[in-house]
Amino acid sequence: MKKIRNSRNPILSLEVHIPDSEAHVMPDGKLYIYGSYDGYEDAYCSEEYHVVSTEDMENWTVYDEALNGKDIPWFDNDEAPKYPGFNQSEPTAFMQRMKEETPEDDINFVLENADEKKPLLFAPDCISKDGKYYMYFCMADDSEGVAVSDSPQGPFKNPVQLPCGGIDPAVFVDDDGQAYYYWGQFRSHGVKLNSDMTSFDADKVVDNLLTEEEHFFHEGSSVRKIGDTYYCVYADMERGRPTTLGYATSSSPLGPFQYRGIIIDNCECDPSSWNNHGSIEYVNGQWYVFYHRSSRNSKIFRRLCIEPITIRPDGTIEEVVMTSQGPGKPFGLGECIMGYQACGLKGKLYIDVEHHGKYKGKEKLTNISESDEAVFRYVESENGFGQIAVEATGTGKIEIYLTDKLAGTIEIKDGKQISSNIWMKAGMYELMLKFSEADEMEVYSITLNS
Repeated sequence: MKKIRNSRNPILSLEVHIPDSEAHVMPDGKLYIYGSYDGYEDAYCSEEYHVVSTEDMENWTVYDEALNGKDIPWFDNDEAPKYPGFNQSEPTAFMQRMKEETPEDDINFVLENADEKKPLLFAPDCISKDGKYYMYFCMADDSEGVAVSDSPQGPFKNPVQLPCGGIDPAVFVDDDGQAYYYWGQFRSHGVKLNSDMTSFDADKVVDNLLTEEEHFFHEGSSVRKIGDTYYCVYADMERGRPTTLGYATSSSPLGPFQYRGIIIDNCECDPSSWNNHGSIEYVNGQWYVFYHRSSRNSKIFRRLCIEPITIRPDGTIEEVVMTSQGPGKPFGLGECIMGYQACGLKGKLYIDVEHHGKYKGKEKLTNISESDEAVFRYVESENGFGQIAVEATGTGKIEIYLTDKLAGTIEIKDGKQISSNIWMKAGMYELMLKFSEADEMEVYSITLNS
């Protein structure tokens, strides 16, 4: 078990990579997050699940292992039923475009990274009903199942295989107690669960609830009910890659669904950002979107991030940008902003781990080139801004912008800051570092002062 205190993005400590976040307030009043667990450099996810909880969006508990893929009896078992997932030999229009426009190594990573002999656990979901907790999961062989626990953090035991194939299960219990199960990639499927919560009638599955052509659906269904309206949040392909979380609404849990728009886009979190997957949840009087951001110039090493969102009176959701502050407050004077908390990267730079020397084990902005930009949202001061301290190595010049206005330019020479003066009046701003010159420069932290 790990305890973490933090209210800024990324939420969890840097070695804990929990993407695909399904957030649920459970009967005990705590928020629980269920996600996969990135544990490999060359593949999504791992054999482990770890549940996360909080009461206040600041103090977090990462629990010990909730389920392990090695304990699933049907995996790599020739006698177990096989239910096919999406047929890759019949690509959708968007999938075909991806193949035509995306470098071959990217396509191979996305479609072929899962070793079917390794019991990888992909994105899960979990729900409470009648005092029990049901975790729905999927694996590298396209199998899906459910395991049960007496507590929301697990461990989850006695896994049962479900009569379907694919990825990204989701579960929703309506006001009348009826539970629904959703899953799928490129095409989504839904069905009523039986009262045992561990089975359903395969003949009653509703196919194509969401599609790429009509809803820009890629994967990762997540269903909530707000008033009388059912919301399905999912990885959205509208902007060319599934880096956005979009949503569709319906008056029924099994559709038809109408596409409504995008909630958040993580495309600028990393040069190699590929996907997004998350959920929305109402916590302590506020709606939030839960999503992930990748790091290390890769599609993996994904991290839990959170932003507050607004449900408008007409039921639509306002699109929000990624921030560094997350569910917390803007960064204040004298507060250290870590380089890895950058929420927008433009150019060749990215977030990575230092493996040598003074900063060994710390994360940094690296691979910085001329004209690259790093954005931090937001900083605030009642007294204005007069100085900036940048902890960095290498040599270069950095233009400091506060919401598109140049506040000053500083110089770093061989890791030593030569100048520190900036100026901007009191207020809340987006902080941007623009690297006008860069020679082996790497940035570890930034501190603003009056």
